[in-house]
Formats: sequence, C-alpha cells, structure tokens
Amino acid sequence: MNTLSDWLAHAEQLHAKNIDLGLERVREVAVRMGLRFDCPVITVAGTNGKGSTCAMLESILRNAGYRTGVYSSPHLVHFEERLRLSGEMVRADDLLPCFAAVEAVRGDTTLTYFEFTTLAIMACMQAAKLDVAILEVGLGGRLDAVNIIDADCAVITSIDLDHMDFLGPDRETIGFEKAGILRTGRPAIVSDPMPPQSVIDYALEIGADLWRLGQDFNVSGDPQQWAWAGRGRRYAGLAYPALRGANQLINAAGVLAALEALRPRLPVTAQAVRVGLAMVDLPGRFQIVPGQPALVLDVAHNAHAVSALAANLDAMGFYPTTHAVFGLMADKDVAPIFARIGPLIDRWYFTDLPTPRAARATDLMAFWQVQNKRADASASAHADPMAALDAAIAAADPADRIVVFGSFFTVGGVLAHGTPRLQAKHLLPDT
Repeated sequence: MNTLSDWLAHAEQLHAKNIDLGLERVREVAVRMGLRFDCPVITVAGTNGKGSTCAMLESILRNAGYRTGVYSSPHLVHFEERLRLSGEMVRADDLLPCFAAVEAVRGDTTLTYFEFTTLAIMACMQAAKLDVAILEVGLGGRLDAVNIIDADCAVITSIDLDHMDFLGPDRETIGFEKAGILRTGRPAIVSDPMPPQSVIDYALEIGADLWRLGQDFNVSGDPQQWAWAGRGRRYAGLAYPALRGANQLINAAGVLAALEALRPRLPVTAQAVRVGLAMVDLPGRFQIVPGQPALVLDVAHNAHAVSALAANLDAMGFYPTTHAVFGLMADKDVAPIFARIGPLIDRWYFTDLPTPRAARATDLMAFWQVQNKRADASASAHADPMAALDAAIAAADPADRIVVFGSFFTVGGVLAHGTPRLQAKHLLPDT
C-alpha cells in the first residue's frame, strides 16, 4: 500500500460494521503502539458546535504561539482535512508511515475505518511534538475511539437528538454518552445553556471540575461587541467571532472557559483571544460565498443544527426566492428539518450522495411532497450535489439566495469542484 487511497481502501475492509462503538479493540492496539500525548489534550464532544469549538481553540492557541494539532471528522473534500498541524492540513505522505504503524501491531484485531484512521492520525500527532492536542469526538463520547485518550480538559457543546440508533432515544441518554469524555478532577466545560441533567450528574459523580454556562461563566453584549466573564477573569469589548451565526457566541463562551481552566499550563493573552476569534475560519459552517445569487454552505444535518441555520437565514434579510440543495443520510429524521426550514425554502433540489448510507433524492422528495403545505414551492431530484447546484443556479435570479446544506457529502460535493467562486483557500488547491 503506497498511497493514502490504498490505506483508506484497506481500512474500509477490516471490520464487518461501519460503526461498532466500544474502546476495547482500539485501546488494545493503541497500547501496542505506545500511543500517548506529552502535551495538554482538549477533547470536544456534542451534537452540534464541535468543529467550530475546535477551530476557535486552534485559532486562539496558535495566535498565542503554541504548536497545535487538531483532529476533526468527517472531512468535506480531502481526508487530510481531518488533521491540521499548526493550522495546515497534513500532507498525505506524512500519514502513510502512521497507517503502517497501526497495521504493524494490529495483528488479528479488527478495526473500523474510523478506529483505524483515528489511531493513525493520533500517531501522526504524537510524532509532531505538539504543544496542545485538540480532539473532536466522532460519535457520542463514552465509547468513541477518541476517548481512549484521557483529556486534560473536556468540552461538551450543545446536545440534541442525533444518531439515536447508537446513542439513545432522548437527550438524557445521549447526554450520558457525551459525558463519558469527562475525567475525575479535570475541567469539564459545558457550553450547552440547558444541558441534560445526566451530564451534570455524571460530572458530579466522578468529581470533575464542572464549568457551566450561566453559572461558572457568562456572556453578555450588544449588536457591536460582547463580553465574557468567568472565574476571576473577564474579557470585554470583544468582536464577534468570524464564524457567522448566533450559536457561535455560545461556542466561543465554552472555548474561553476551557482556556481559562487550562491557563496554568497554556496561558494566552487577551490579544491572542481577540485576534484568534477575529481570524477563525472553518468551511461549511454558515459559509457565505461572495457573489450573486447569494450562496450559503452549511453542514446542518439534524433538527437542532437546521434550526440554527434557519435563524441565521432569517437574519440575512429579504431575498425574492430561496433555493435549497439538500442531501442527507438515511438515518436522519427529516420531518422536523422540513418543519423548521420549509417555510424559508421556495425551491428544493434534492440530491443523491456517494455513500450507501445516504437517503435517495427521490425518497427525500417524496417525503417532502407528503408534508408540504406550500402551493408555491417546488422540488426536483438530482444525481449529485453539483448537478443540483447547477440546476439551482440556472433557475435563480441574481437577487435570489441558494442554500446548500445537509450532510458533509452535500457541501463537500459542491466544494470538491473548486470553481473560483467555491474555492476554500485552505481546503482546496487552486485549479
């Protein structure tokens, strides 16, 4: 296996299941590899806001002069996006010996694609001599492969209903799974304004150092600036984070709490905080691509995230017609998604996605037709995200708005084409 593609194809074939939650197999291989971090580790779990939280932590810490490593998933276009070292996407060639290191000690232990690639990426991070490692949980928390590492600080973002087949039927059960990343005596930052009681109970049960939004840290502000206050420290006159959307303020509040909790080991200046929040960048999170018609890209793929997207679209002002390119995994509950954002969408362009786990465009359209109550709305089905976007562009007037949202495959399927307008500067090479 001489290329990254070879290794990824190999990883896909090792285990009978795509998702098989549990730490026993992946921990066993990690021990054989001697996998460990000699720097502070921040682990981030939650239903929504994980990627944004990791990006803000990274941006501030880099501006403070630290060598950062960020593991996040899934990727939009290139697998290498899953690891950023000092803000730069890892090179494929640098990952190859790390995949080989996993394979060399794996023996007859079967690993899922996520487990195998997680171990390889952690090995790459270990070799990079980092000052701080930031790990985004893939699914849940307690039984996710990332949780083999004991976090020095754990952050739990907003919690809502998603991946219910794996995590449980309600917020309390899901919250318990997310809380599995917490550790005794170590900071546990909970930025969800109304967290499930199961998170609080677990933090108290194990003796974690619990930081709650609204109790241990708070935010305030006006349309021009905001302020953060925590245990013995305050930041005033902050510019809003460069990531758009009202929900990003809550994510930023959790970020500042985590940095305050880690201040003895990772001190940051007020200037690093200000510049880091002002410069943070993350494709696919309410990303507005300049030009006409207006183009918005967002990986909102559950009801909670779509509700935030709808609120952000409302705040954009008036557009004669809003077109939506939409594709989703088959296990998602689309009813609340349509109920929340449906009133804002005039024309739907449903798309197939290049994975067997995705819902078919025709099935999404059929479901939409059953519940649609708008006589003036229309829908069509398309073979891939770019075909759907092309159809939307052809139908849209310059004053209209196009929203591409849903699965990472949906947004990534658009970004992958790398047209000048869709170029994401640190995500795609120039074409």
